[in-house]
Amino acid sequence: MRPTFLLTCLLGLLTACAAGAAETKIDFNRDIRPILSSVCFDCHGPDAGQRKADLRFDTQEGAFADLGGHRAIVAGKVSESALVERIMATDEDTVMPPPEHRRQLSEAQKQLLVQWIEQGANWADHWSFIAPQRAAAPEVQNTQWSLNDIDRFILKRLEDPKIAPSQPADKVTLLRRLSFDLIGMAPTYEEVQAFVNDSSPKAYEAAVDRLLQSPHFGERMAMYWLDLVRYADTVGYHGDQNVSVSPYRDYVIDAFNDNMPFDRFTREQLAGDLLPEATVRQRVASGYNRLGMMSAEGGVQPKEYLAKYAADRVRTASAVWLGSTLGCAECHDHKYDPFTTKDFYRFAAFFADIKERGLYSGGDFGTKMDVPDKVLPNLLQDLDQQIAAVQKSLETPTPALAAEQAAWEAQLQQNGGYWQTFQVHEAKATGGTALKVQTDGSIIASGANPKESTYSITVSTALSKLSGLRLEVLPDPSLPKQGPGRAGNGNLVITEVQMRAEQPLKFTSASATIEQAGFVAASTINGKLQGNSEGWAILPQVSRPQALVLQLEQPIEASPDQRFTIVIEQKHANHNVGRFRLAGMFAETLPKPDVQPPVSTEIAAVLNVDPAERNTAQNEQLAKLFRSMAPSLDGQRKRLKTLQDERAATTKRHTRQTLVTVTVDPRPMRVLPRGNWMDDSGEVVSSGVPHFLPQLETTERATRLDLANWITAPDNPLTARVFVNRLWKLMFGTGLSKQLDDVGSQGEWPTHPELLDTLAVDFRENGWDVKRILKQIVMSQTYRQSSLPRAELVDIDPFNRLLARQSRFRLDAEMVRDNALSVSGLLVRKVGGRSVKPYQPVGLYRHLNFPRRTYQADKDENQYRRGVYTHWQRQFLHPAMKAFDAPAREECTAERSRSNTPLAALVLLNDPSYVEAARVFAESVLTSSKDKDARIQAMMQRTVSRPATANELQVLNELLTAHQTHFSANPDAAKQLIEVGLRPVANDLEPIELAAWTSVARTLFNLHEFISRN
Repeated sequence: MRPTFLLTCLLGLLTACAAGAAETKIDFNRDIRPILSSVCFDCHGPDAGQRKADLRFDTQEGAFADLGGHRAIVAGKVSESALVERIMATDEDTVMPPPEHRRQLSEAQKQLLVQWIEQGANWADHWSFIAPQRAAAPEVQNTQWSLNDIDRFILKRLEDPKIAPSQPADKVTLLRRLSFDLIGMAPTYEEVQAFVNDSSPKAYEAAVDRLLQSPHFGERMAMYWLDLVRYADTVGYHGDQNVSVSPYRDYVIDAFNDNMPFDRFTREQLAGDLLPEATVRQRVASGYNRLGMMSAEGGVQPKEYLAKYAADRVRTASAVWLGSTLGCAECHDHKYDPFTTKDFYRFAAFFADIKERGLYSGGDFGTKMDVPDKVLPNLLQDLDQQIAAVQKSLETPTPALAAEQAAWEAQLQQNGGYWQTFQVHEAKATGGTALKVQTDGSIIASGANPKESTYSITVSTALSKLSGLRLEVLPDPSLPKQGPGRAGNGNLVITEVQMRAEQPLKFTSASATIEQAGFVAASTINGKLQGNSEGWAILPQVSRPQALVLQLEQPIEASPDQRFTIVIEQKHANHNVGRFRLAGMFAETLPKPDVQPPVSTEIAAVLNVDPAERNTAQNEQLAKLFRSMAPSLDGQRKRLKTLQDERAATTKRHTRQTLVTVTVDPRPMRVLPRGNWMDDSGEVVSSGVPHFLPQLETTERATRLDLANWITAPDNPLTARVFVNRLWKLMFGTGLSKQLDDVGSQGEWPTHPELLDTLAVDFRENGWDVKRILKQIVMSQTYRQSSLPRAELVDIDPFNRLLARQSRFRLDAEMVRDNALSVSGLLVRKVGGRSVKPYQPVGLYRHLNFPRRTYQADKDENQYRRGVYTHWQRQFLHPAMKAFDAPAREECTAERSRSNTPLAALVLLNDPSYVEAARVFAESVLTSSKDKDARIQAMMQRTVSRPATANELQVLNELLTAHQTHFSANPDAAKQLIEVGLRPVANDLEPIELAAWTSVARTLFNLHEFISRN
């Protein structure tokens, strides 16, 4: 195929233009691949299903292939390259791309393609798929400006077009910038003044080190990481029910504060449960795998949702660690990158061993573990010492106790005996319930909990005569609310009790330790316990045994080989007994249920031995039992119980549950054609990484731990680049490569590729040290520049990609509120803890169902916690957060949008958190000075770290006067304003004056300077 005469002329003209331009060396990745990817890959890219004419431009082999006597690209020969002929054609049937294609080539792009072929059509693999290499810092002319290698890379790009860097930012701006970037909060005015007045050459570095060591550093970094991993406090789908995962959030905060190496941070999240002898912290970290959305909607097809959960994990993990859109290959090969559909499902197979369900019904969203907080050990230390002292006292024998014990034994014999636990031979139940006998003689029910159930227990006794039956119910951790019943609240209801030998035995009386209204232990008829309503019931969550005692009409003879059957009938809607124990006694008058607990058969045998003939072990055994019930020790036992209850309550208050990963046998993972979960025709695949990247070497099935190690392996070209690029974004507002969630062909060639690669290698080779790399960045002169716009850069570098100045941008949602609370003095700076609920509009949750719920704002110090701890409701994100562009976290978010809307201003003026903060702020200023100008200056210093200008002072005084006039005429409005929020209003301040100054504070909270990082 030869070019026409017209095409030859066009080629000559373009070649002349290219020659006339600067002799710029074309870089394939920088200049050519983006053109091919955006315009050509739709029809000539990786997706075989969409490829036309067997021509592909995503590989070197395809681009230079023989197409039957001609080639699309012939290196160095423009006239023989069919690509050039087709892009220059004027015939609609010949020109490429076709006129109807969604993207067309510009003349500049055509010129670049021609120039590239003319220069030899050099080819390179995509930049992010090549292992990064450390580059030597370039030589620069202005050697005095650079403070480290980062500056030399930046300055070199500026010096080529003769752009001068900006002057350093003033010290106030610099410290505010640094504080926002590293801890997410503005410095106090005192910190600013100390920094401004410190003229030592190490002052700035000292500030950097102080902030990196702050416990709030982890909170700031967590805000970004939680966006990436889509952390939330609800499940997202359908009812968007709550789920407890806040210990994972605290793990992230602690990991950044402790400067955990990023490779370890990666392993613990992806595979903490697979680590040898995994710690509580590592198991908490494994909760990363459980952060995706889950559904409890009754119509869910479990198989479909397992496929959804698997796809979500692929999208998230590949975006978080690889900055790649592997998720795009779920239904077909990737259209722009080498990822295949098989790569997608092999990657999903890494997570096939996670224990999960497609449908999470009944409010159970998977395996949870209890996680104590950091302060619990200190809180328990004193309690444990007190408990130990009381226990020691209870265990110490004394002559008085020995005498008391002898009298007790004599009394037992005089009364005719003592309760002895029956030996259980068989325990069975109806309705699918399983009964299991424990070593202490008690019986625990498990399995089904039917509406009605009958327990049949076959027992025998060592007693020679039997006159009474004792049915004792016990708490147990396996039961709802710890039992003793199986109802959701721990309740139980017994409707009948029967006892049979060869025939039913009759009871003449019944008594119980607890009776409820409508539920009584009543008289018996025909051998059955019968009440005036339902029978005998028990309160939930008992912490001690409770008992029912039944007197037989006539004592019966008993022998060790005689069997009795005790039948417990339960007919009260799932209120079946959970754990119980049966005992018998021979006595003319049975003791009350709570007076004398039963003894085991073993203890009964000891009691039957004459005291003079008992051995040492028997004496100690009996003495220990008596001390547990001796009346003289009742006060100490109550004291012990009080201390133990206090310990349990303290532990509960400072313990949270969190979802964790549990590994099971991996389920089969197969390729789903077109992503169709109902299509089982695809091949079954094993776990593996994308085929074109360095491969895993394993002899067995590759696990999540293998995946984590591969992600941070030295030959993985993506991870270090991706994370360093995101750290750069946090410090400058934009990454060196702008597309943070896609460093593939549709991403962006880095503005400073050698710098990005050098930082990535440095990060990896120095132990994946996050604080170290951040310190390098913020210590650079590049970081310290002023962010003031420069007119001469508007046309040259409108988006500040060359970094001739710093960037300025609005703070993230959490930081805006944190800043207001901090300035007011309301902010509670405690690190970690459960998720909290700030004020939000009434009725916001009215459309939430399954269950219906009403938002309950916190009424204690939790109202004033940092934004990172805010309860994250996926479907109904906190409105103030949403107004400032916080994401719902249904998917991985690598970069939040930044909008500028009236709604944000209205939030700053009217949200109760900001109104209350403004009022408390005003109170503190009013009590510190009586001079108006001094008050305004103090407010400016605390909000924006500088004094007010003369013009600002005048405007704010006029505003104050206007509001004083308004509230004087509307005192009810003043009262209404200052009473917003939980914090009580200062009694010694005049309401109208306080309301007017509150308005001034609200205005300052609305300043662009207040909510921006400059």
